[in-house]
Amino acid sequence: MRPIVGITPSPSQDTQSHGVFTRYCLNEAYAAAVHAAGGVPIVLPPQSDAVDRLFDVLDGLLLSGGADIDPRRYGDAERHPETYEVDPVRDEFEIALARGAVKREVPLLGICRGIQSINVALGGSLIQHLPAGDDNAAGLHHRQHEIGLAADHPGHTVRLTGDSRLRNLFLGDEIPVNSFHHQAIDRLAPGLVAAAYAPDNTIEAVVGDGDSFLLAVQWHPELMFRRHPEQLRPFAALVEAALLRTALASAV
Repeated sequence: MRPIVGITPSPSQDTQSHGVFTRYCLNEAYAAAVHAAGGVPIVLPPQSDAVDRLFDVLDGLLLSGGADIDPRRYGDAERHPETYEVDPVRDEFEIALARGAVKREVPLLGICRGIQSINVALGGSLIQHLPAGDDNAAGLHHRQHEIGLAADHPGHTVRLTGDSRLRNLFLGDEIPVNSFHHQAIDRLAPGLVAAAYAPDNTIEAVVGDGDSFLLAVQWHPELMFRRHPEQLRPFAALVEAALLRTALASAV
């Protein structure tokens, strides 16, 4: 049986002739990657009062990319001028989801904003704005679209470290990734281990330090997997972990 994987969407304001509405939007690529990996993707609109009930249904969870987290969530009193589109409803929901997934040992994958949400939820902090280009020590552009690179094109490499779940997935020390972010992990949360670094030493991936499946990456593998099939591996690992958890629960 294909496991059910919940995916968080992004809020968007939509203006129509009959009014202005908030929509919850999901890039098709997230759902396509989960489906290609063998899961059943479902979209999770914010509902912080129903998180426990959601985990009665979900076999796995994917926290997607999107705009910035309110810096007050991790102790920064002032917002950087480049911090944008903070949505307190999404922040509250995703932080509750991340904590709930860890508590209930539901397999958890974070992508871009997702890695940041997990880190903040577990007690870490973020860099509100990364230097880029000539201002970056390694000359990196963490927002590759600003220099004309396509979404499925690698923007830089990351160095995989230690004997982590991520390194075992990609079977190597270095992989090319895309990049569409201006924030990143600063103080790493308890329970997380850095698993990949960019050439400027920005943390690009984390894994959980326990036995349950927790993996989060700063890049967007969902935008790469069709052209670079190895980038489907994080989704396949999530689905495999969800299937294993479901099988173990059924055997009890």
